[in-house]
Amino acid sequence: MGSYILRRLLLMIPTLLGVLVINFVIVQAAPGGPVEQMIFKLEGRDNNATGNRLSGLGSETRSAANRSTYRGAQGLDPSVIEEIEKMYGFDKPAGERFMDMLINYATFDFGDSFFRNTSVIDLIKEKLPVSITLGLWSTLIIYLISIPLGIKKAKSHGSNFDIWSSAVIIIGYAIPGFLFAIILIVFFAGGSFFDWFPLRGLTSPNYNELSGVDKIIDYFWHITLPILAYTIGGFATLTMLTKNSFLDEITKQYVQTARAKGLRERRVLYGHVFRNAMLIIIASFPAAFISVFFTGAMLIEVIFSLDGLGLLSFESVQTRDYPVIFGTLFIFTLLGLIVKLISDLVYIAVDPRISFESQEVRS
Repeated sequence: MGSYILRRLLLMIPTLLGVLVINFVIVQAAPGGPVEQMIFKLEGRDNNATGNRLSGLGSETRSAANRSTYRGAQGLDPSVIEEIEKMYGFDKPAGERFMDMLINYATFDFGDSFFRNTSVIDLIKEKLPVSITLGLWSTLIIYLISIPLGIKKAKSHGSNFDIWSSAVIIIGYAIPGFLFAIILIVFFAGGSFFDWFPLRGLTSPNYNELSGVDKIIDYFWHITLPILAYTIGGFATLTMLTKNSFLDEITKQYVQTARAKGLRERRVLYGHVFRNAMLIIIASFPAAFISVFFTGAMLIEVIFSLDGLGLLSFESVQTRDYPVIFGTLFIFTLLGLIVKLISDLVYIAVDPRISFESQEVRS
């Protein structure tokens, strides 16, 4: 087991490196980087994302910005462009910038945001609780609903309940989370029908003035629609996985033997089938959480104006805030790799017969 864990940890290094290399090349080739955005600002084109960086430029650059509202025909003075490039670190070759980034990332130093006047790690710490809260509640609700429903569908396989519930699940699976979020807003957040839930934010403006109980009510009032939007896809997948896992176990010989011994159906189902059928469900919990945490989070956070990592990533891509883009990408990838390893370890803990060392099941 120790050698397997060590091997997986070592494989994380080339995986992280490959992801960073690919995205660094793509991002560098994309037009409209921070230097271009600042040049647009100096040429008189309005861009709020770069406006607060003008104060960091020298007097020559500020005067160049004030002399004219548009310089597209004449261009800027080369010294002005050099100063902008130096401010954003683009005065160095791409290879040197990438190597500096890798060295810093080895110590989890992600640098400072171009446009937010704070470090990337502080931004991640600030936004992470919002995303974790949404992901945790969504995963918990998905498991609490999907597992009993999946078992019920397996027990009544082929019945009317199984057929119509499968139809509902398929429809739910086909609807993307962000589209479902829009539907919820239209129906329940002051769109065309009801105004039952708030449209944006995780708490009300007067949250700090509320009592303890009112704070809890206000919190759940705000997260109801985002959580529903988060759960729609995972709910369908886990329900069918649970059903199929139980159906597969029910047909095995040990179940027939238990029934032949006169055991009650409930004892057979929950005393024998449940443990074996739930192996893959329990072991996949970490991966399910990280999947809900990241999949579709960006659009849902944008739609509901939730100040989490998804919204931060979206705004960073818009403004070409490279330190934030690569910092969040590194954290997401690292978390995904660690969670995958945890899933394997949980699977082994649930079923000791599994051995990733030999890649076979011990009898």
